[in-house]
Amino acid sequence: MKATLQIKRGTPGTDAHIETFEVAFGPGQSILDGLRTVRQELDPSLAFRYACINANACKECMMLIDGKVDYACTVRLKEGVTTLAPLPKKALVRDLVTEIAPPDERLHMRAKA
Repeated sequence: MKATLQIKRGTPGTDAHIETFEVAFGPGQSILDGLRTVRQELDPSLAFRYACINANACKECMMLIDGKVDYACTVRLKEGVTTLAPLPKKALVRDLVTEIAPPDERLHMRAKA
């Protein structure tokens, strides 16, 4: 089976654009599996976040999937087109990566005086 992922890409200050990737998949594979395939086999520059070592409790792979906020690790790949975009109302870092921690909770590196 083949899935088509239409991914909104870009960085702050640049025009966002849509790139389309086709990936083969088997039953039960997730959107996250498809994104990992894209990065490993088609475009190593694709940016997305995940930390599955935390038993799917990390919330790192949250994004817009077909217009709804969901986790890429729990939504299954399907035949046909799936659209992926970064979280709305969050500061964009790059591609599907947004700032997830509130500004006052982020670690900041300070230059030594």
